[in-house]
Amino acid sequence: MEIDQHYRALSVDTLSQRLGDVEAVVRRVGGEPASWNIREVGDGNLNLVFIVSGNVGSVVVKQALPYVRMVGESWPLPVYRAHFEYYALVRQAKRAPGIAPEVYYFDKPQALFVMEYLHPHTILRRKLINGERVAQLGETIGKFCARTAFRGSELSLSSPEKKADVGLFSGNVAIPAITESLVFTDPYYGAEMNHHTPELSPVVDELRRNARLKAKVQRLLMKFTANTETMLHGDLHAGSIMATDTDVRVIDPEFSQYGPMAFDLGMAVANFLMAYFSQPAHRQEGELDEYQAWILDVIEACFSHFDAEFRHLWQTERTGILFPKSLFEEQGNSADDACDALLEEIRLDALAYCGIEMHRRVLSLAHNADFEEIEDTALRAKLEARNVLMGQTLIMEPEAYSDLTALADLARAYNQQEVL
Repeated sequence: MEIDQHYRALSVDTLSQRLGDVEAVVRRVGGEPASWNIREVGDGNLNLVFIVSGNVGSVVVKQALPYVRMVGESWPLPVYRAHFEYYALVRQAKRAPGIAPEVYYFDKPQALFVMEYLHPHTILRRKLINGERVAQLGETIGKFCARTAFRGSELSLSSPEKKADVGLFSGNVAIPAITESLVFTDPYYGAEMNHHTPELSPVVDELRRNARLKAKVQRLLMKFTANTETMLHGDLHAGSIMATDTDVRVIDPEFSQYGPMAFDLGMAVANFLMAYFSQPAHRQEGELDEYQAWILDVIEACFSHFDAEFRHLWQTERTGILFPKSLFEEQGNSADDACDALLEEIRLDALAYCGIEMHRRVLSLAHNADFEEIEDTALRAKLEARNVLMGQTLIMEPEAYSDLTALADLARAYNQQEVL
């Protein structure tokens, strides 16, 4: 792992000196760098994150560390992941305007960038645990996934542009390797860094004995590793979304790579389902049913707005080499059936990827606070078991639940099931 000889990890004490002569930063923060208020706020698994405030405004500074922060120096990780996060943010700003934070400055040797401070936005996962609602949440995430999926593919991009981009992102080797192991492989055997709620063990043991399930997951891993349909966010969970009551933004695309169109949509929906299943531990009885119903509405909106936006882009921005109008409209043929078939394929794969994400977040490394903050481990295991079993069903039978009513009914059925 090569690190630029001038690379130095930032700290609260050194940041103002390091960035005090960067005009893009000084202009947005204001005041003398020595007077800046600097807070280290990184609570994620990998990086340093600072909020820098002055008499004009605030910015966020993010720097990659040469190891996995949650584990330590025993797990080295290339700092070049920050380069790809920057590349992804720039592309997302073009492909889904107004949803990703704006980047003001990028320092490649130092593996850092300075970007928009989202305020008063807070992490979506915390809002869901607290029982807060966000207007147009499902609509925004569905449209974000559709726009980035369509506009990052050869449905829209020219073939040379797309292939050059795939070549660029193929250099991001270490991060996809984490996804390939932690998401697709580790949950299904006793990997070293796995952990789960002890009372969940009977469900876990049975899951890991299911050879048909594991074969399905590995087929989906084959799709993930071999398919470069579009640029992915790569880690679109509720901790990678910030929101107010009325505005939704997507952050942290450092796991970005080119992959299947269905992946981001499936990851997002999985995290909404995990929020749904965890709610009995976070809500009072009188408000539980209504809030869970709202989460199911968010999931329906994710899928329906993905479909609607994708169809709109199919009609208005299909300028790449795939399904060219010369084969369809210009010969008096409709391409609607082709769009329908592609969307059905995306939905089925999204449901299966959703099921895998539902497994890894309770069986592998990097669990969700939705479940982890439940102190009663017996209750936690019961709710996680419902989540695991629904995930298994979606992996094995996605075609049975591509209808959104059937999907919601399945969630409600598992929500009532006494598993442990």
